[in-house]
Amino acid sequence: MTTVATTAPPSPATMHRGSAVADALTLTWRNVLNIRRNPQLLVFSTIQPVLFILMFRYVFGNAIRLPDPTFPYVDYLMPGIFAQTVAFGAIGTGIGLAEDMAKGLVERFRSLPMARSAVLVGRSLADLARNVFVQILMVLVGVLVGFRIHDGFLNLVYAILILLVFGFALSWLFALIGIATRNAETTQAAAFPLVAPLVFASSAFVAVDTLPTWLQGFARNQPVSVTIAAVRKLILGPELSAKIGLTESTSSLVIKSLLWSIGIVAVFAPIAVARYRRG
Repeated sequence: MTTVATTAPPSPATMHRGSAVADALTLTWRNVLNIRRNPQLLVFSTIQPVLFILMFRYVFGNAIRLPDPTFPYVDYLMPGIFAQTVAFGAIGTGIGLAEDMAKGLVERFRSLPMARSAVLVGRSLADLARNVFVQILMVLVGVLVGFRIHDGFLNLVYAILILLVFGFALSWLFALIGIATRNAETTQAAAFPLVAPLVFASSAFVAVDTLPTWLQGFARNQPVSVTIAAVRKLILGPELSAKIGLTESTSSLVIKSLLWSIGIVAVFAPIAVARYRRG
């Protein structure tokens, strides 16, 4: 008697997960190609942070007071610019989704046998890929204006990874806004009042201790400041960080930043997917 070995077919749940991943990657590639075919999108997303670097480095920098007057302001500034770039860049996720919905493209996606979450995941991952390029460019521009990496190249890589995770998390918040508004201009108008206080009422450009007393608690503990603190500690190292009052351990700051990112995704990703499914 001959025994024929049989292999159990994959379960429907496993097949569904595999299909969802494949769908998300397909749409990620579609959005990446769209960036490549429209390089002006990438150019305009880098102009604003470069202008901020130049303005704060050469116009406002000498007027801003740090805890240690001898500390080079450009080294204080650049982690804030990195975080500002991913925060404002995340708005692009919502704008892109709103444009796709206004053009009817999302309705065509809905008619296809594909995972509903793939549209949102694909857009978020494509913007994550764009952020990789933008962050590398910001580092290069920073070096040209005097920024220096004080605690090793590997820590700079860790810092960029933290920023990318944070930008990916914020993209889910703005994805929800884009789905709700269905209009690119309205999305931008609704997103700016949310992100501007997080960026400018933070430690991005000035020391928190120089802000009004009633604002310091918010500015010190909100997600942008926490992420900036983690990035600064990684890039500057313990000794230089202490000169600007950053004495908390690197691991503690990194964990806090990652917890903020995880929390933002945990709250807004399910709401965005549910809102998208409802149409």
